[in-house]
Amino acid sequence: LAELVLDTWDLHCDRNGREHRTADMGCRQLVLRRGQPFSITLRFSGRGYDEGVDKLSFNVETGPCPSETSGTQSHFAMSDCPEESCWSAVVQQQDGESLSVSLCSPPDARIGRYSLTLETCTDYQGSSYQIGHFILLFNPWHPEDTVFMRDENERREYVLSQDGLIFQGTCDYIFSIPWNFGQFEDEVLAICLKMLDINPKHLRDQNRDCSRRNDPVYIGRVVSAMVNCNDEDRGVLFGRWDNCYEDGMSPMAWIGSVDILKRWKNFGCQPVKYGQCWVFAAVACTVMRCLGIPSRVVTNYNSAHDTNANLTIDRYINERGEQERQSWDKIWNFHCWVESWMARPDLAAGYDGWQVLDPTPQEKSEGVYCCGPAPVKAIKEGDMLLKYDIPFIFAEVNADVVYWLVQGDGMQKKSIRSSDVGKFISTKSIGRDSREDITHNYKYPEGSEEERAVFEKAEHQKKSVGEEDEGLHLRIKVSEGANKGSDFDVFAVVNNNTDEERVCRVTLCARASSHNGTLGPQCGLTDPVDIDIEPRAEKRVPLRILYEEYRDKLTQDNLIKVVALLNDHQTGDVLVAVRDIYVENPPIKIRILGEPMQNRKLVAEISLVNPLSVPLNGCVFVVEGTGLTEGQRVEELKEPVEPQAEAKFRMDLMPRLSGLQKLMVDFESDQLTGVKGYRNVIIAPQPL
Repeated sequence: LAELVLDTWDLHCDRNGREHRTADMGCRQLVLRRGQPFSITLRFSGRGYDEGVDKLSFNVETGPCPSETSGTQSHFAMSDCPEESCWSAVVQQQDGESLSVSLCSPPDARIGRYSLTLETCTDYQGSSYQIGHFILLFNPWHPEDTVFMRDENERREYVLSQDGLIFQGTCDYIFSIPWNFGQFEDEVLAICLKMLDINPKHLRDQNRDCSRRNDPVYIGRVVSAMVNCNDEDRGVLFGRWDNCYEDGMSPMAWIGSVDILKRWKNFGCQPVKYGQCWVFAAVACTVMRCLGIPSRVVTNYNSAHDTNANLTIDRYINERGEQERQSWDKIWNFHCWVESWMARPDLAAGYDGWQVLDPTPQEKSEGVYCCGPAPVKAIKEGDMLLKYDIPFIFAEVNADVVYWLVQGDGMQKKSIRSSDVGKFISTKSIGRDSREDITHNYKYPEGSEEERAVFEKAEHQKKSVGEEDEGLHLRIKVSEGANKGSDFDVFAVVNNNTDEERVCRVTLCARASSHNGTLGPQCGLTDPVDIDIEPRAEKRVPLRILYEEYRDKLTQDNLIKVVALLNDHQTGDVLVAVRDIYVENPPIKIRILGEPMQNRKLVAEISLVNPLSVPLNGCVFVVEGTGLTEGQRVEELKEPVEPQAEAKFRMDLMPRLSGLQKLMVDFESDQLTGVKGYRNVIIAPQPL
């Protein structure tokens, strides 16, 4: 019988892509999820395949040095009943000279770029055909995959959704910014694979690195290290927190990961300037979703950075409420990290599910700036010894902050109440633009028996016992509307919870502040006021914060930290209250003109009113949205925008995808920066 000769073949990229939920990747290549079958068609010339005589087998390989023992190569023959635990090939149907074959990878296969070869053999004569390449990803739809997620709505949000919201602000003023994750956009998958291929572990031992790419724990740790560049590992982002961003992009200006990842690749894997926590977290979330690992960005308010790991953060202030000495320990008004969903077969049972990965460079872990994966369950239970980095994250959500008053004579006095760390831990709700509070995943209720038991296990004595009821109580209130360009009032509110009159002295101090807790110049101070408060009564001490005072002092974080200090004359106690105030940017208005339909022109009208008393110069709008804009669109305004005037322009869009899409806008100028807005647009499918 004549030798079997392969003429043409078809990898059915479109159909396989749709079935594997990778069709949006828009790359003209085969992208598959592990453990799930895919079909190819082989066409022979001269004669068809005859299973009695012809032997067909396949070879798949990944990585620079593929081998069966490393799990990076497999050679397998056509069979009738495939094994689930290894690569397999089954005849689907035969039609003359055309043969359709179903191939399947095991659910624990290594992810990455593969080559596929067909080998034919008839009467001991054989040929080998290189029939193409494919990329294999994790598969949250497959029950045997370590990233399996049961609920389809969750998979839609955490794997397939290309946009989202990231929560920012302060624990008293929570708001969200839109973010374009764009994990299926052109080039993103190739960039993510490149990141794996230039990571130091790969460069040290390529074979070992590729053989470990079946494990989401390993991949998560690599991604967490590669999103920052602190190890001179050619990482993606350069972190900066000092408000000097002229030689790059301000961290506040980004609205998506795609732009950052493309810049990184286009500049030869040089770090992109600049990132802060939410940018690091969002880029890591894009990479993890792209590779098929369910992921979400999480925000922790009043997040402690406890450098000496003693779970206590000491703060020193003088009698005017000003910070006395610099402390390495910091409280961030919020801090973002990523949670990724995976099983932890490397740990005892009970730690599967959400794992914290924190790519923001803060502390080294095993000699590298990375953090996690840390099981959220282990953080809640205070299991400090489990892998990876539990003590650091436990402190972020549980440390105590103790304020010390440094008196004129140098004596130090401890405030009787410490502030709360780890509040309102937040992520975007599934399928809705609202906030889901997930604090209960990280902590037992305050004051509960379980909390006490966890702290004992973690050797943490909680300093802040609730003395709310007796004595004096101090808090800070803000008048409505701390808007950029306006003056506003803050008040120290003192409550006397006793049955006798009390006399005390109150001071208020306001300073510009950065998101990581660094303090800037003062922008408001009261002289100390002596007040008497009737039993069970409340008194307020006001401080007016003037625009002309804060205008040139505010950083791009738009934060003012107000400290109130109270000396109780009867008891000698010192009370401290602290509040971060977010000075609001004006809103961006987005109007959609015309009926939104796939592949039909759509017009967006985008505007913003200048709320300041000075003109805005160098105004730029940046617009992006997966399936709405091809990449990023930049609109530079030629003229300055006068006070109270409107900056406005129209933009033509051509929606590529149907369904719910987000149009996201960032506005930059000399006086107003990092202003964000978005609009949900429902695109009707193109009529057939």
